[in-house]
Amino acid sequence: MKNIKIKIPATTANFGSGFDVLGAALKLYNEIEVTHSVMLSNSETSQRDSSASPQNDSLNVKIDIEGEGKDTLPRNEKNVVVRSMNTVFNICKKNPPAYHLRLTNRIPLARGLGSSAAARLGGIVVANEICDRKLSEDEIIQIGSKLEGHPDNVVPSFFGGLCVCNFNGKNVKYTKLKMPSNLKAVLCIPDFELSTDNARNILPKTIPHKDAVFNSSRVALFVSAIIQKKYELLSIAMEDKLHQPYRKKLIPGMDDVFNSAKKSGAYGVCISGSGPTILAVSNEKSAGRIGKVMQKAFAEHNIKSRYLICDFDNEGIKISV
Repeated sequence: MKNIKIKIPATTANFGSGFDVLGAALKLYNEIEVTHSVMLSNSETSQRDSSASPQNDSLNVKIDIEGEGKDTLPRNEKNVVVRSMNTVFNICKKNPPAYHLRLTNRIPLARGLGSSAAARLGGIVVANEICDRKLSEDEIIQIGSKLEGHPDNVVPSFFGGLCVCNFNGKNVKYTKLKMPSNLKAVLCIPDFELSTDNARNILPKTIPHKDAVFNSSRVALFVSAIIQKKYELLSIAMEDKLHQPYRKKLIPGMDDVFNSAKKSGAYGVCISGSGPTILAVSNEKSAGRIGKVMQKAFAEHNIKSRYLICDFDNEGIKISV
């Protein structure tokens, strides 16, 4: 089996108005490296400390994890990367080889930055390399979106840039736009996790017609503003009535964080994905100041946080063999 190494970018989804539609890749990466491994013996497995958690309990895969989740993520076939790899092996009708999986995780977990999509997509792409690329790019996107349940992290993580997605539950349609190089993503990351399930369960089953019109006009404005580089329109274009008014109950101080970022020069502010990370889009000059005031606003609500300033990634997943 050939050695494979891939880099998968983090993503920020929605941009406020584009709920389950818009997503962009960020220059913040997880890495997956796969090498051939000698099959672990039953005796080696039995000698492991049963009290250690999580366990490497699969006979044909050894998993090392560094960075985010190194003390909590499973090191067995329950790992999302491994499960996604096994999905591809089943589709391609290939018996999984014995392999050593090294995961270097830099994307914060359960923070609205596409960590689960990166894991699923990474597993799919790695397994497809092992299967001699039997799956097309579109098939990778379809599989990843179905596993994830929505496409707005998977698509930009694979292709890079700003992606516009449509998913009817069966098939994904998508386009890619290049994100301008003079825009920065300021990410204020609170010191607590928020699961996607909890963030989705708080949303209403139906919405007023006027709220649908509110968002549809703004998501169209957002795409147009990016294309024409009319960044002064992003403040309005990133407004939302479909998910953020409900999810702010799960993110203490959200309104104050939004307001502080806008007052400090952010073009637009929104929840990144399902949260709790807050994204501000800005120019390079204002980015540091915006990060500091967002952090301070969270602190006033007794929430510890940190901020990162990222460029947008226009290339997507990177594979080296």
